[in-house]
Amino acid sequence: MKPDIHPEYVETTVTCGCGSTFTTHSTATSGQIRVEVCSQCHPFYTGKQKILDTGGRVARFEKRFGTQPVAGKK
Repeated sequence: MKPDIHPEYVETTVTCGCGSTFTTHSTATSGQIRVEVCSQCHPFYTGKQKILDTGGRVARFEKRFGTQPVAGKK
């Protein structure tokens, strides 16, 4: 690798919205990363159904333009 062109690779603490934390390595300069979902609380890994509403594009569209009635078959 070329010297002095790569960011520093430091130990970083990742904090999830559920409260769990783990340590990894990253180029984040603050040494901390915050995430909404991790493997401790994600439904795929836990096997439990949980609603994760992060305000997706459809919700924003419906909020902006409202819902339109569906056209019937002719």
